[in-house]
Amino acid sequence: MEGEKMKLKLYNTMTQQKEVFTPINPGKIGLYVCGITAYDFSHIGHARAAVSFDVLYRYLKHLGYEVNFVRNFTDVDDKIIKRANDNGENPLELSNRFCEEYLVDMAALQCLLPTHQPRVSDHMDHIIQMIETIIEKDCGYVVEGDVFFSVDKSPNYGKLSGQLLEHTRAGERVAVDSRKRNPADFALWKAVKPGEPSWDSPWGQGRPGWHIECSAMSAHYLSPRFDIHGGGADLKFPHHENELAQTCAACEDGGVNYWLHNGHVTINNEKMAKSLKNFKTIREITESYHPLALRHFLMSAHYRSPLSFSASQLDSSSEALYYVYQTLQDLDDALMPYREAMSDDNGKAEQTAEHKDIINKLKSEFEEKMLDDLNTAHILTGAYQDALKFINSSIGKLKKMQKKQRMSLLVLLVEIEKAAREVLDVLGLLTTLSYAEILQEMKQKTLARAGLSEEDISQKIEERIMARKNKEFEKSDQIRAELTVKGIALMDIGKETVWRPCFPLQANSSDSAKEQ
Repeated sequence: MEGEKMKLKLYNTMTQQKEVFTPINPGKIGLYVCGITAYDFSHIGHARAAVSFDVLYRYLKHLGYEVNFVRNFTDVDDKIIKRANDNGENPLELSNRFCEEYLVDMAALQCLLPTHQPRVSDHMDHIIQMIETIIEKDCGYVVEGDVFFSVDKSPNYGKLSGQLLEHTRAGERVAVDSRKRNPADFALWKAVKPGEPSWDSPWGQGRPGWHIECSAMSAHYLSPRFDIHGGGADLKFPHHENELAQTCAACEDGGVNYWLHNGHVTINNEKMAKSLKNFKTIREITESYHPLALRHFLMSAHYRSPLSFSASQLDSSSEALYYVYQTLQDLDDALMPYREAMSDDNGKAEQTAEHKDIINKLKSEFEEKMLDDLNTAHILTGAYQDALKFINSSIGKLKKMQKKQRMSLLVLLVEIEKAAREVLDVLGLLTTLSYAEILQEMKQKTLARAGLSEEDISQKIEERIMARKNKEFEKSDQIRAELTVKGIALMDIGKETVWRPCFPLQANSSDSAKEQ
């Protein structure tokens, strides 16, 4: 395995550098990722975090690690309560509904289910116990039923985010409170207010603060110290900074060895966020684009880099994936007549050094990129594209070759397909559907974007055929160009015209030029 020659390096936010990854317990990894606050449909900023850490999860499993992956749901929060009150709905029922909707989105995006998906409302005992420990260690204090964490008792406070204590503020979700000993102190427990859900505690009825939930749940499902903690870059401060301070206060050996943060999705140079009302939900996007195209787009930049959202980027991802699956489908069709002969061959066919080089380059380039801090940018280019081009150039040669040569090439093509599928699988771009079924789904999404049906396309093809018969080449050019603008390419294969998705406005050779 290439991973044995090169070691996985991950960028650690705490040290601000790439580090060779070494798990606490050999062969086993504890991974905690902050999930959503469930009060609405999730947007593609949430999708980016989910896909980024799903790729990490998949790759760690690919390397042979046993991964205990925990991703929480925040189902008790100010935003949930406000939305529920606005709707006249029970807050826990509302959050439960959107937790389930999130899981539907995750399944569509091919995100594997984590080992555990705890919810705050199910872990009040663990949260209260941790708060009690923090108070006992004189790192927390009670004021009129509220409990605050004393940041002055945390000597390393600000180290993760780079925030100086004198410059910190109470945090986005917490208003400055004159009862605090330090304005940067934050809530561990909030006393009950009218119209809010509440739980019994030693300090009276109330509910937990935002940050304590992750400390309690990560310690419960993993341990006070574990390998990797992930989340969006916006969570570095105050959430992760406060979470780290709490855990270290409650547990002497508490902490995280590697902090990983994914970059924002931006739209018009602003972070995509519900608070800014500039977000696109996952559902909105997948109405028009295949979920795999959205996943590909979310991986098209390095996970730590900002990712600028645009329809053209999604079009590019859709086209790139269609090419991959069409190539694999064409290969499957080409191999069909020879499957029986290949099973009889029993692996006797010899491979040339050149043939082995194609597969080795495909595998080694993929591993090199992934081992270098999960560098998925341009992951399906380079050697992967070379392998696809080799497939396409080889398909037409099969019938013309002598039996021994053909068998050698057939075995190679099967191995290339196997290696190509493995890359797709690790990236989460392979589903249980056949190539043909995925291609058909992608074509349906193209039609949805174009506002056309299969019948509309068939009619346009017939009109173009008639125009060409009548030597009305300008008209046939116009039909083709109009469809190309909508992302539909007409292709003449022998005497048949078929259509495939393409990048909108992609240049096509004209029929009139062909006749000249």
